Amino acid sequence: MGGYSYGELGAIFAMQGFSGISLFSVLLLMALGLAIIFGQMGVINMAHGEFMAVGAYTTYLMSSLTESFFPAFLPYYFILSIALAFIVAGAMGYLAEYVLIRHLYSRPLDTLLATWGLSLIMQQSFRSIFGAREVSPTLPEWLLGAYPATDMIDIPINGLFVLGLTIVVTLGVFYLMFKSSWGLRVRATTQNRVMSGAVGINTKKIDRFTFALGCGIAGIAGAAFTTIASTGPTTGTLYIVDTFMVVVFGGAASLFGTIASAFSIAQAQSILEFFISGSMAKVFTLLVLVLILMFKPEGLFASKVRR
Repeated sequence: MGGYSYGELGAIFAMQGFSGISLFSVLLLMALGLAIIFGQMGVINMAHGEFMAVGAYTTYLMSSLTESFFPAFLPYYFILSIALAFIVAGAMGYLAEYVLIRHLYSRPLDTLLATWGLSLIMQQSFRSIFGAREVSPTLPEWLLGAYPATDMIDIPINGLFVLGLTIVVTLGVFYLMFKSSWGLRVRATTQNRVMSGAVGINTKKIDRFTFALGCGIAGIAGAAFTTIASTGPTTGTLYIVDTFMVVVFGGAASLFGTIASAFSIAQAQSILEFFISGSMAKVFTLLVLVLILMFKPEGLFASKVRR
C-alpha cells in the first residue's frame, strides 16, 4: 500500500494519531468555549478565534517578561500564563458582551456581522501591538522533546501536556454546566428566559458571565496552541471554521458530541495530511462532514429539549 509495509503503516498511523492529539486538544478547547456561547446563548461569535489569539499573545508576553526580568522563573511561567490567558480573554469577553453583544440577542445575523467586525478590529490591534510577523514563546524544557514509545513511535511531550490540560478543562466545564447551581441557571435561562427572570434569576448577569467563560476557555486554547505553532494576527481566523465544524457536527449544546466531533476531525485531518496535502485533507474532511450532516442535520448528539 503506497510502498509502505504493514509495520510502517502502523507506525505512520500511530505517529499521526499522536500528532492529531495536539490538534484535537486545541480544537476541543476552542469548541468548548464556542459551544457555550453558540449552543447555550445562540450567539454566532466570529471573533472567537481572536480570543484564542489573545491567550496565545498573553503567553508570549509572559515568556518575554520572564526571560527579561525573572529568568529563574522560566521553567514555571507557563502554568501561570495559562491562568492569566483565561483571565485576560475572559475579561475581554465580558467587556465585549457588555458593550456589544447584549444589544443583539435574538438577532443571529446581527451578532454574526458585529462579531466579524470585532474580529477585524482585534486583528488590527494585534498587528499594531505585536507586529505582522508571527511570534512564539520560549517553552520550558520540560515541554520539549518526545517520549520514545517504540523504535518507530515517538510521543511528543507537549501533546501529552496539552491533552492533560484539555481533560482538566473539560471536566471543569462538565461540572460547571451540569453539577453546579450556576450551570442550572444557565440551562434554565437557555430554555426559558422569561420564566427564569420571573423566578429571580439575573439573566443579564448569566449571559455576561457565560460569554466571558466561553472566551476565557478560548484563551486557554491559545496558551495550549503556543506549544504546537507560532502566533500571528490572523491565527485565530484559521481555526474558527474548524471550530464551528466541531460544534455543528457534534451537536450544539452537546458536550459529548463536541468531544467526539473534535477527535474525529483532528484525527482525520492529521492522518490524511501525511498522504495528501494539508488543504486537500481539510477539503476531504469537510466533504465527509457535509455528507453526514445531510442525513443527520442535528449532529452526532442532538440535545434533548422539551417542546
